Amino acid sequence: MVEVVKPFAERHHQPQDAGDAFAYGVTKMLRFFADTLFARRYGHRAIVLETVAAVPGMVGATLTHLRCLRRMVDDHGWIRTLMEEAENERMHLMTFIEVAKPNLFERMLILTVQWLFYLGFFCLYLVAPRVAHRLVGYFEEEAVISYTHYLAEIDTGRHANGPAPAIARHYWHLPADATLRDVVLVIREDEAHHRDVNHGFASELAGEPVDHADHAPYPDHAEDIRMAA
Repeated sequence: MVEVVKPFAERHHQPQDAGDAFAYGVTKMLRFFADTLFARRYGHRAIVLETVAAVPGMVGATLTHLRCLRRMVDDHGWIRTLMEEAENERMHLMTFIEVAKPNLFERMLILTVQWLFYLGFFCLYLVAPRVAHRLVGYFEEEAVISYTHYLAEIDTGRHANGPAPAIARHYWHLPADATLRDVVLVIREDEAHHRDVNHGFASELAGEPVDHADHAPYPDHAEDIRMAA
């Protein structure tokens, strides 16, 4: 059994302007569709949503890289952070493929949603990068809530708490006897970190003071977990 040592907190950024309100409204609309399609099938929900969640980091890193090249300026660590976010989200997907096998409908949904989201987010980042980061921040707020619900399903016995997939044990440095619950805990911590990073980026682009500690790459869980007594 693994215990997360770093304190976990749910946070919500109150919309401050029309851009924030737009991002929050889009997030709640997509949350409604996700709840309608998947209900309590959290493993299948994670598979579909993580294919989308891995897109913003790659788009943001690419466009930031090109902007820095054009302007010949430093990126202040944004590119690495966004690339690691994209990779981290991809590993969430690879983990849940081992937990819940996607059916044909979900595979077709992934193909459609990913392309639509990629094109839409790419255009949004080009014209309003602050709103794009705020949108991701709200996405990650909802991801934290979803994984909290997933944990409740496991804790109440409504979802089996099987062994952690080998890919998850390797990636998050989990012990050999780690379970699905342990995996959901560390993934939720990742999502909370992505939430804070993207809200921080959005606030920085708006000229607001931010905590630059939130801009660090996602946590190394080798330092965040220990064997429970």
